[in-house]
Amino acid sequence: MKRLLSIALLSFAATTAFAAADEFTLTIKDHAFEPKEITIPAGKKIKLLVVNKDATPAEFESKPLGREKVIAGNSTGTVNIGPLKPGRYPFVEEYHENDAAAQGTIVVK
Repeated sequence: MKRLLSIALLSFAATTAFAAADEFTLTIKDHAFEPKEITIPAGKKIKLLVVNKDATPAEFESKPLGREKVIAGNSTGTVNIGPLKPGRYPFVEEYHENDAAAQGTIVVK
């Protein structure tokens, strides 16, 4: 019984570690992205968690990626990306896209 429990715990730990490696977090606060640049691996699907710490809605948009997601105030949205070829893929917080702080880049290597 102990052996079965140990195998189950190891499998869960391996699955959790794999999921964490494929998730990246982008935060919006005061309509600014943090970090402004994220590097992700080429040829892999990733999950981008966009955490909006502002009280108002925000919109993650990337025309090169073909992604658009409205995130309610004080909540988190998920944007699935990839697999992508190496390159630079800009994104904006559409409601404030003319502010430099509301612009960023996903770098794929």
